[in-house]
Amino acid sequence: MASILDQYEQASQSSQRPKPVTEPMVSSGYINMQLEDYTPMFSKKRMMLKNLTGVITHAAVANDYIVLAMHKEDEKKKLFRLDLKNSNDHGEEIEYLSYVHPNSKLNAIFLDPLGCHLLMAFVPRSKDTHGYPELVYLHQNSKKFKQVTKSKNLEVTEVGWNWENTSRVSTGPILLGTSQGHLFETELETDSDKMYTASNQYWREIFDIGRGTEMPITGIQFQRVNKTRKYFIFITTRTRLYQFIGDAIMQDDKPSLQSVFYPYLTRPETDFQAIPSNLKYSKLQFFFDKNDTPKTFAWLTEPGIFYGQLDPSSQQNSNSLFTQSTLITYPTNDEEKESAPLSFALTEFHALLMYSDRVKVISLLSHELVYEDIYTEAHGKLRSVIRDSKKRTIWAVTDISVFRYKVIREERNLWRIYCDKEEFDLAKDYCFNNPAFIDIINVKQAELLFSKGDYEKSAEVYADTQSSFETICLKFLELEQTNALKIYLAKRLDSLKDDDKTLISMLVIWMAELYLSQLGLLRRTGKEDSNQYLQIQSDFEVFLLHPKVTKCMHHVKSIVYDLMASHGDKHNLIKLMIINEDYENVIAQYIDKKSYLEAIQTLQTLKKPELFYQFAPSLIENCPKHMVTALMSQGTRLVPGRLLPAFLSCQNDEQHISEIIRYLEFILQHFNVKDKAIHNYLLTLYVEHDHEMLSRYLARQGQDVTLVNYDVHYALRLCREKNLSVACVNLSALLGLWESAVELALQVDLHLAKNIANMPEESELQRQLWLNIAEHVITKNQDMQEAMNFLKECSLIKIEDILPFFSDVVTIDHFRQPICESLQEYNQEIEGMKTEMEEATIAAECVRAEIQSFRNRSVTVLVSDACCLCDITLLLRPFYLFPCGHKFHSDCLTAETLPILTPTRRNKLTDLQRQLSVLPNIELSAITSSGLSLREILKNEIDDIVASECIFCGEYMIKCIDKPFIADEDWDRVMKEWE
Repeated sequence: MASILDQYEQASQSSQRPKPVTEPMVSSGYINMQLEDYTPMFSKKRMMLKNLTGVITHAAVANDYIVLAMHKEDEKKKLFRLDLKNSNDHGEEIEYLSYVHPNSKLNAIFLDPLGCHLLMAFVPRSKDTHGYPELVYLHQNSKKFKQVTKSKNLEVTEVGWNWENTSRVSTGPILLGTSQGHLFETELETDSDKMYTASNQYWREIFDIGRGTEMPITGIQFQRVNKTRKYFIFITTRTRLYQFIGDAIMQDDKPSLQSVFYPYLTRPETDFQAIPSNLKYSKLQFFFDKNDTPKTFAWLTEPGIFYGQLDPSSQQNSNSLFTQSTLITYPTNDEEKESAPLSFALTEFHALLMYSDRVKVISLLSHELVYEDIYTEAHGKLRSVIRDSKKRTIWAVTDISVFRYKVIREERNLWRIYCDKEEFDLAKDYCFNNPAFIDIINVKQAELLFSKGDYEKSAEVYADTQSSFETICLKFLELEQTNALKIYLAKRLDSLKDDDKTLISMLVIWMAELYLSQLGLLRRTGKEDSNQYLQIQSDFEVFLLHPKVTKCMHHVKSIVYDLMASHGDKHNLIKLMIINEDYENVIAQYIDKKSYLEAIQTLQTLKKPELFYQFAPSLIENCPKHMVTALMSQGTRLVPGRLLPAFLSCQNDEQHISEIIRYLEFILQHFNVKDKAIHNYLLTLYVEHDHEMLSRYLARQGQDVTLVNYDVHYALRLCREKNLSVACVNLSALLGLWESAVELALQVDLHLAKNIANMPEESELQRQLWLNIAEHVITKNQDMQEAMNFLKECSLIKIEDILPFFSDVVTIDHFRQPICESLQEYNQEIEGMKTEMEEATIAAECVRAEIQSFRNRSVTVLVSDACCLCDITLLLRPFYLFPCGHKFHSDCLTAETLPILTPTRRNKLTDLQRQLSVLPNIELSAITSSGLSLREILKNEIDDIVASECIFCGEYMIKCIDKPFIADEDWDRVMKEWE
């Protein structure tokens, strides 16, 4: 029979029960389901420690290893250790006062996560007594305490253990915080009975939070971020939370954390989280998941527990390493005066607050008190509450007892909390597939969406509930929310089994009626071309292709036909009648099932080009070789340009690119396609993937810019982006950019530059290009032999052209023979010019004689003569008479000559005509210095432009020899005249 004390404990532990479900169950189709789990979430059990004989002052638990500091009646102070993993271990006691100064007292103990390394911090009993702060180390397998000599005179108040350390003989790099706010980095090791710190580089001060003031460090936690060199560190004092993040220096896979603090040496205190507090203590806790990764943190302060989610990997420009932080106030009532707990432990969803006589558990999400455990005087005064992060257990330690808390499904009520917060997705995650809970959440979510006017989303959620079908339909019908009703019916249709034929038939007919009513209303209001109509029509077509609908149509098709006929919707009626021959849907289904070869075979059988264009993107993406072969088999039935979107949407990998190139080369070779877009795309593929084929392609296209099929400017830009120098040279030459082509060719190959220089037809341009090459080569090498070779290779270059390119050091003797040869050539040219001058003199004499004979020549103009352009009598208007016998009215000749003039002469002619028409007669009659009136001068200039030659016998007629007699736009008119 249980003792009175045990009965009291059981009653106190079950005093806080979960809240009953308040939602009415009439909305759910689930009957007689137990929604509540009345098993206590938290319950404690007293540990029977036989060798525990003193008053417990300090405690630590890690990895199922318990360490207790005790004070006995005989004034002896001992350390009690117990390994819970070893069933034969009943604990052992070790006296520790003999290892420290007699006037010292134990201030704190720190146990690493593995339970192997223990640090004990001692301080003087009082300020008046002699003594100094000390730090003592004890290994799990040793009974001998060793002083950490480097920490002498430093009051260590907190230890930050290395959670990545797996060594039982070394702590790995750890952080020590002192009462003055100093932060030290060190590493402790043990070798049998010998304990020592590593060299001085492993004991160093890396940061000073106090900055000269007394600011005890109360919490240290540091962690590596995703196995990188980046570490984040949390440090707390009584009133402030410090966050640091940065890259550590790795040495033998061990971090040196000093570099993390460098950016923060000059940061002001205001950059860190501060919470005012009058407490002389605070406490920092992390919650670690099963992979020892910290997920949340909590900081105990006077106003409450500052709690947040840890996400250092997403930290970018923010100063904070946590998200969704909040301050959780402590639960109190009118009878309680004590507000701040003495300590606490953190679980995934709750915090256990330790007071002197009780433990309170609050929810980290709802901030409500969920459990309260009262400790009587028989249990002793509470000293500590500890969570073993490795074994995920919770321990409560009093003066005389040790208790272990059992936590059973602490997440059981999270679904209700998240549901109350309207975080429905999270609420469903924590239902653990309990259909009753999920139904309650869905009903609440749907009602909330409905109240906010989001009817369509509300309909989607309502369809997943067990709510009354009639009730939900009426809700939407009363508000005339047809779209929402369709969504609800569609989801209910999806949820029905194939055996529910009656219900499926009812829903199909009802939904068809809704679609047809909407489409009919839009047609009657003249909105048949609106986006709304097109969207509803599209949705209706999808609905008709639904598997359950197509299967149901065998039974209700006559009813649906009647409905469509009654609404006058012939378009959809025809679609439904030919649904069994819907080849487009057949191919789509093959693709959905990833039966790509069958889809390609169907396409080849149908031989419908539009279907090729429609399904080419998907089929080329998933089955490129067979699809390209099918495209090639279609030949001229397909327009290659319409396949470009399909090619562009493919993955940019080698297989797809090679198949696309294969198809493009096939159509260019066999069908001589001239489409510039096709050629540009093929050229782009060559530039990006096959430079050798690019050279062959450019060579095949030739050097006539009017005959190539690709955009030369676009090709040049691509080649420049890819630094294809040879291609850039050829394309620049193709565009007539000779100087740029030669300049670039000189950077690639001298022979290529010479070939480019020989391409222009103009000798002067060739000469200039060769001079550029010569200047580049001779200035660079100063090679006489090479200069002579230039003179031999290009006859357009003379020795005097290349002399300026040589330095002053070169003497004239080096060029004696070329200079002599050049002088001989000039002498020959001079003799030739003399001969030409004599011939020109004779020709001039002949011209003078001919002009003299023209002075006595006359032409008779008859009354019946007509203008050669307009066939109207010539004498009716001023006219021009040419020696060849052609006659033109002055205005007719001006109109005919104006289009063939250069822009400059055309503008000048217009200006002269304007002056004749605008200037007054007085100015036009004024005599100029030449002895002629201004009117005569203007007319003479107009005559020089218009009548410089006969348009029928002069150079203009020769240039127009290839011009058709009848322009393209006049053919229709001429054909009608000939008819």
